[in-house]
Amino acid sequence: MRTIHGISAVNRKRLESLHRQLKGPFSVEEAATVWKLDSTRARRLLAQLASSGWLSRVRRNAYTAVPLGATAPGEWREDPWIVAAKTFAPCYLGGWTACEHWGLTEQIFREIIVVTSRRVRHRVQDIQGTRVRIKVVSAARIFGLQTVRRGQSKVPLSDPTRTVLDLLDDPTMGGGMRHVAEVVRGYFEGSARDDARMVSDADRIGNRTIFKRLGYLIETLGLSAPDLSQTCRGRLSAGIGLLDPAAKPVGPILKRWGLRVNAKVEHVASSSAG
Repeated sequence: MRTIHGISAVNRKRLESLHRQLKGPFSVEEAATVWKLDSTRARRLLAQLASSGWLSRVRRNAYTAVPLGATAPGEWREDPWIVAAKTFAPCYLGGWTACEHWGLTEQIFREIIVVTSRRVRHRVQDIQGTRVRIKVVSAARIFGLQTVRRGQSKVPLSDPTRTVLDLLDDPTMGGGMRHVAEVVRGYFEGSARDDARMVSDADRIGNRTIFKRLGYLIETLGLSAPDLSQTCRGRLSAGIGLLDPAAKPVGPILKRWGLRVNAKVEHVASSSAG
């Protein structure tokens, strides 16, 4: 059988059909449909092409096509954003991953964060050498997204307002409260700020501790948001929450915000916080 660049002409045509018809990672069943083969034969052929470096195996029963012009196909890796978005759909990329994209942080994180409504057994996974941290939520909480392009693919990403709210809901998604405070400051000083959206989306998320943390940060960081601060005051729930739920439950209780301040945030005097 004639070969071209180390691959048979038949298999090269099969690879080309995958490139044309499937974007991003694909399953054995999807490849079988494209090739019009049964799943058993398709699975065997995919494994053979992967072992030769023409496909990249991203996880069990999932592959991605290596560009036919790749100079080192065995070393090629698909964009982890694309792999994660396809693997855990319905989902979105959020947390510090979205912060980096929207310019809300200068820190560089090696892991990416995916929020999904799928049942996931392991909350930290490795995909082609990239560590993926996964948060599982109800389908009703998959909202407030924008689609961003990654090469020829589109990936759902939390928009700036939703990104900040996710961090206030779960500060571990932002690397802890100190970093969350920096992100909140950047958001309020930037062009993406939307106070009305912040209130409506926080109501939709349904965790009133978001308003406690937000109000506290507006006051402590000296942000100019008196109306939003007052709105937060009106939505406080009973009981004492933790400023940073991942930190030890020690520190002073701030009754006006219903918080135990168990993380240090840079204090800035403000007369506009209400």
